[in-house]
Amino acid sequence: MQGTILWADDEIDLLKPHVIFLEEKGYLVKTVKSGGDAIDACLEEDFDIIFLDENMPGVSGLDALVKIKEIRPLIPIVMITKSEEEHIMEEAIGSKISDYLIKPVNPKQILSSIKKNLDSSKLVSQRTSSAYQQDFRQIGQLMAGRLSHSEWVELFTKLIYWDLELEKSNNIAMREILEMQRKEANQLFCRYVENNYEDWLKGGEDAPKMIHTILKENISPFIGKQKTVVLVIDNLRFDQWKILEPEFSKYFKVEKEEVIFSILPTATHYARNAFFAGLMPSEIERRFPNLWKNEDDDGGKNLHEADFLEANLKRLGKQVKWSYNKITNLEAGKKLNDQFSKLKENDVSFIVYNFVDMLSHARTEMEMIKELASDEAAYRSLTMSWFQHSPLFEIVKKIADSKMKLIITTDHGTVKVSNPIRIIGEKTTNTNLRYKVGRGLSYNTKEVYVVKNPQDVFLPKQKISAEFVFAGDNDYFVYPNNYNQFVNYYQNTFQHGGISLDELLIPYIELSSK
Repeated sequence: MQGTILWADDEIDLLKPHVIFLEEKGYLVKTVKSGGDAIDACLEEDFDIIFLDENMPGVSGLDALVKIKEIRPLIPIVMITKSEEEHIMEEAIGSKISDYLIKPVNPKQILSSIKKNLDSSKLVSQRTSSAYQQDFRQIGQLMAGRLSHSEWVELFTKLIYWDLELEKSNNIAMREILEMQRKEANQLFCRYVENNYEDWLKGGEDAPKMIHTILKENISPFIGKQKTVVLVIDNLRFDQWKILEPEFSKYFKVEKEEVIFSILPTATHYARNAFFAGLMPSEIERRFPNLWKNEDDDGGKNLHEADFLEANLKRLGKQVKWSYNKITNLEAGKKLNDQFSKLKENDVSFIVYNFVDMLSHARTEMEMIKELASDEAAYRSLTMSWFQHSPLFEIVKKIADSKMKLIITTDHGTVKVSNPIRIIGEKTTNTNLRYKVGRGLSYNTKEVYVVKNPQDVFLPKQKISAEFVFAGDNDYFVYPNNYNQFVNYYQNTFQHGGISLDELLIPYIELSSK
């Protein structure tokens, strides 16, 4: 049986051919001749869909609609009427009808309405799965070639697209196939980065656009010409941006959407300082020896972003009024929202919003967050829920109302880790799960990307013989001591610092208010 239908019409006998047509299609149809009978039927049993004639004697279709919605609020109701008067249509729509048909109706109209309301999600799921199957081979062929950085971006955005599309589907098999394809892509991407990263930083021909150049290359041309807000949402993955995009699109037009490359380590200490300074970490250390903090130095590692930004703007010749705001908690967000008028006085305002970073770290600290963000889909959903109820959303709407340009980017993404790999190091070795820096590190060279001389990739040389070691794909470092305890605590958490598509390929978005 396809489903059960309740059809209420005082002329239902004249619609017998329509009823027979639906029964031949596999539907069970119950018919009644009044709005009152329709209400009684809904009190006695449940239906998949209801057709209501608007103009019935006694209890009208509109009156019955209100009562039925009180009894069965989730049942889709299709209103059928002879009248095309606007006020009737508005009243029906205001009462949350699912569809609206004008008499005389034919069987195909009725069937189309049923499929739209009952089978649409199933049909969309089938079409999505079929489309992905067709694209699966093309993606595989793309991965088999020697990809440039732009082709890696194309592949990555295609995988994210299918991840978001198949999330709406109940086809578990297709989602598992996509997950396997994403894993293969991540493994190949890690090798690609290992083979090319040093060349990029030294000016190789195939170098992508990277985070330490983005302020100069992309943002600088707007500064002084148009009032601009640069919003750096820490730890924002590209898929998270894509699920937030519809909310931004209510108020802004997306003028440019790019995927750029972060730097290694994909960690705030390195990547965000590089963004504001317009320099790689070793260059920052050389120019600002009193401000740069190495891994084993005491104190916060991102306390001087405003200083780095100020120097960068001077190098770019931007003698403008600017501000820097870092939001690390709810109260700070509310305060910035309350003081928004001050932002409008600036030529350019930089806002660092740390929530997504806090969420990913809280994901490992709090059992409740672990449950709420158990996978990528849940992580995205939690991000959306936060944004819709955050002071940031209010700030974004005020930016749109003020007709200011909005630029959104981040410093790095995160990856869900699930494969522990062993490493041994001194007690002073940093605690990050995706990269280690220190002396005398012991590891399996086949499992990691090693930079013996940090200055080759523009990282500070912190001690003699100190090296950087990066985890790739979904790996994370654990020490042999307390191995099981570490694995139980960090397994399937979101981490950053290493090499993966989701960590290194980050969004850069330019928006103008509607």
